[in-house]
Amino acid sequence: MLAGAALLTTAACGSGSAGTTTASGTKPKVVAAFYPLQWLTEQVGGSDVQVTVLTAPGVEPHDLELGIQQVTDIQNAALTVYIKGVQPAVDDAVAQDTSFDAVTAVTTLPAGEHAEEGEEAHTVSYDPHIWLDPARLATVATKLGERLGAADPAHAQAYKDRAAKTAGALGTLDQELAAGLSTCKTKTLVTAHEAFGYLSDRYKLKQVGITLDPEQEPSPARLSEVAKLSKAEGVTTIFTESLVSPKVAEVLANEVGAKTAVLDPLESKPSGDYLSAMRDNLKTLQTALGCTA
Repeated sequence: MLAGAALLTTAACGSGSAGTTTASGTKPKVVAAFYPLQWLTEQVGGSDVQVTVLTAPGVEPHDLELGIQQVTDIQNAALTVYIKGVQPAVDDAVAQDTSFDAVTAVTTLPAGEHAEEGEEAHTVSYDPHIWLDPARLATVATKLGERLGAADPAHAQAYKDRAAKTAGALGTLDQELAAGLSTCKTKTLVTAHEAFGYLSDRYKLKQVGITLDPEQEPSPARLSEVAKLSKAEGVTTIFTESLVSPKVAEVLANEVGAKTAVLDPLESKPSGDYLSAMRDNLKTLQTALGCTA
């Protein structure tokens, strides 16, 4: 009902909310759907925008249900930054003329292909986890700078400059990941759910997800399949994540004779920020995959 109300109200408001916000002399209100987009919006928007995030720290983004205040925030925003396919409630609430679907800025990868009965991991045909490839996120930063400049022309150059700076920082991170993962003994990445397709594609790793959906338990057949593959390819670590129960990964690790480690998909705010969390992921991967310095 809330999503339906959001659609009706945003259709009535159109782009008028954005115009009123920027014309009044106050900072444009920008809504980010979840953490990586919040971080990116804060970097590009800087002090010229007010950023609100829909998904609280520690909350699994895929499970988000919008409250009345969040729907109101979307309606009143100059721009809502989201990724279609991650949060259906947000997909339903945004208005086309005051939203930026970050996935439209990059080339996508297809969604995983081993979905089991009952799994509903994504509502789109592509993998939406684009933020785990810094190179793609740099492209999104550039486009976001353009969209913010269109919503707030008085600060267009500032947005463009900050977007370029952010893209540069992401480019540096990309180079570090490429160098750090180029000499790994093992290239197979066994993860609790298939969130790391873009990272694997970018750095020539092979992702094997136990499930497509972090909320679904895999079938015995799927566990057996992944265990057999893990043994054959010498996998020593099964990756889990902080917002998902490690139970299934631990069962698989015991079967394979491996250990578990946390690999952060950055769907929620980490202890540091996006850049430091990705560098922590790099260290975790280097240890688990036997990468030489």
